[in-house]
Amino acid sequence: MLEKAEVKKPQKGGTKKRGQAAGYGGESKRKKTEDESKAEGDGGEKRLDALSVGYYRRVGERLNDDFEDAEERDMFVENVLNEVKGNAGLVAMDCTGSITLQRLLPLSSLDQVAKVMAELGGKSGADFKAVSCDRCGGHVVESAVRQLSRLTDDESELLEVQVLSLSQVVRDNSAEFIKHVHGSHVVRTLLHVLAGCVGPPRTESRPGGKKRNVCPQLTDFEIPTTFWYEMKSLTETLMDSVKLSVTDSVASAVFQAMLTVSHRKRPKLCKQLIRRIMDYLTSCSAAPGVSPLLVFLKDQASSHLIETIIQLSPKSLLRDLYKNHLKGHLVDLALHPIANFPVQRLTAASAKCKMFPRLFDELVQGVEAILAAGHMGVVVQLAESCAEGEERQGELMQCLLQAFHCAEPGSRHVHCLPLFMSLLTYDVYYHRDTAEGGVQTEVPLSSICYHGSRMVQALARFQERSILLSSLRTLTSADLLTLASHPAGSHVLQVLITTSSDKGRGKILKRLEGQYVQMACSRLGSRVLEAVWNSASVSQRQNIAQELVPSESQLRSDQFARHVWAKFALSHFISRRAHWQEIQSGESKKRKLFSDILE
Repeated sequence: MLEKAEVKKPQKGGTKKRGQAAGYGGESKRKKTEDESKAEGDGGEKRLDALSVGYYRRVGERLNDDFEDAEERDMFVENVLNEVKGNAGLVAMDCTGSITLQRLLPLSSLDQVAKVMAELGGKSGADFKAVSCDRCGGHVVESAVRQLSRLTDDESELLEVQVLSLSQVVRDNSAEFIKHVHGSHVVRTLLHVLAGCVGPPRTESRPGGKKRNVCPQLTDFEIPTTFWYEMKSLTETLMDSVKLSVTDSVASAVFQAMLTVSHRKRPKLCKQLIRRIMDYLTSCSAAPGVSPLLVFLKDQASSHLIETIIQLSPKSLLRDLYKNHLKGHLVDLALHPIANFPVQRLTAASAKCKMFPRLFDELVQGVEAILAAGHMGVVVQLAESCAEGEERQGELMQCLLQAFHCAEPGSRHVHCLPLFMSLLTYDVYYHRDTAEGGVQTEVPLSSICYHGSRMVQALARFQERSILLSSLRTLTSADLLTLASHPAGSHVLQVLITTSSDKGRGKILKRLEGQYVQMACSRLGSRVLEAVWNSASVSQRQNIAQELVPSESQLRSDQFARHVWAKFALSHFISRRAHWQEIQSGESKKRKLFSDILE
């Protein structure tokens, strides 16, 4: 068994092979024959033999440990890459070898990465296609291409040449690449690097993992001049396959990446690409008098592409899109299980456009039907756009009161907050099976949902919020504690309190008295309490502190409350009250000064 031998520095004038010194080199070659290293797998495909797989597994294990210094790390990398030499394709397309190479390439010099890429591409670069479209090999090619973000002016151009060679192969086989489930990822990574921005490395999705559709944070870097020209050439070639972008979900993702990176790094190019894609979409045949976009918006693959186009389009294109294709159809689209998502994007993008009132007037007519269909995101986005653009806020509030059956009589207004947060109508929320079959209005707060929380948070940013605040003040202390400790409800309570005036905040805090200790001992409640503290006046902070300090032992021993105790400086409050008040007054003045500057 190959041991993790300690890497030794080579002696001057010595001839000992570095691979042997590292314990990861010559020994593995002595134990395997050339035929074994190219063992035939099922179907005649060459696969790594078991001995080599074990070797690369042990290399991966060694990478989990820290190196003593950079010299030891560099020697280790060199030793392993010497073993990879001549078999890079086989190693890359093996599951264990692929994972090891992906971890090794970021530790390698750019010259070393370039040599690995050169071997993966073969003499003419044609082998790039086979490796890139392999389930394991594609990850290695992506990792190698991403290393170009480390390129500096004084370094070798070898890697630059290899990336351009890969791009040439993609251009020669563009239709195959963008439809291939693995090859398409290589194209997307290549587009990012040619544009000069990279996101986090791609990882395999696993059940129970984090949400996948979160926009990654991109990092910009300087690129060689050749990449600007190659980016133009690659996008021109991809546009020849624009038909695939609306019929194939994998190809659609490539076009979305192309537009996203172009918008970030080459805005003029992005506008040209969007115009050309839209020209194609609108030129397709459809029923007489019906825009083809109405068909594409209801398709899984093309709707995602149109969403991206909407998000990146200038206002002029948004106006054309609404006026010539979507006007009069927004409610029908909002009721569709797929098309409602592009409608959400359009509502968000038009928040500060002159067209928003017309879009609002059309959508607001179908709010109740949209809610009944379960497409809560459309209504939430309508509320968020009203808050952002400060248009039609009063109309939307009245519409929601009617949709939740609490507009008439006016006495029902105070019940709107629980209804909005639960997305249940008055009749459903307050109905109880009683002997008389009546309505019970004393119902503990329950059924708070994510979309309801987001909608109320948007409504809380409206200029007129008196109905919401009146409803909040009718909640019992137990309801407020439930709200503060709920994953979705805590955000509602936080935004309602922190955006209120001192007088309004004081009324809410009065109802929270007696609940501060329990809030401090709650994971979510403690965060709400800290946010309230940051926006509270000195007298309000003092009232909170006075309620908390008698429970010192409980607060200091709780995993969440102990942070509250420290942040509020409650030990100081007990021992040096006057100094504590002086500090709090200074913070209050700074906060007010900062707020005045922002205004």
